[in-house]
Amino acid sequence: MGDPRRRFKKKYETPNHPWIKERIEREKELCRKYGLRRKREVWKAETILRKYRRQARRLIGDRSEQALIEEKQLFSVLRKYGILVKDNPTLDDVLSLTVENILDRRLQTLVFRKGLARTPRQARQLIVHGHIAVNGRVVTAPSYLVKVDEEDSIDYAKNSPFNDKNHPERAKIIGIIDESVFNE
Repeated sequence: MGDPRRRFKKKYETPNHPWIKERIEREKELCRKYGLRRKREVWKAETILRKYRRQARRLIGDRSEQALIEEKQLFSVLRKYGILVKDNPTLDDVLSLTVENILDRRLQTLVFRKGLARTPRQARQLIVHGHIAVNGRVVTAPSYLVKVDEEDSIDYAKNSPFNDKNHPERAKIIGIIDESVFNE
């Protein structure tokens, strides 16, 4: 296995001022909307966004040939993940991204939006318990950032009981989706 004393590097930065009421309320709302378990998940998304924005700010000031190559690479990565959807993006478009743009690309959010789960929390549970597959491969991380070309291949895992169209919970999920269509 590995060394049990191994320390993993944190993948997020905590807020500088932990007791700002507006930030706490915004984080609570994001946790509720996206079905997140902890504010740490919001902080991870903010750190990812901060990394892209920091790179864009650095590239705005630099007009060298290497900077143009890096700019194209940044745009291609953001397009690949569906975070930036414009045809001719600029660095200002990268700077105007929000944490919701990152959270919208999580597997948990896309499973809920695709109608494979009734709530974002249930989507999380289905993913963690191995009921969701991307490209036929089971993914158990709700925070998995889904690429645009993988989006259509999100479905129930082939060995999952939810794969059976007659599964009682699946009938509830489909029933809720049908009701929501009629209520619009």
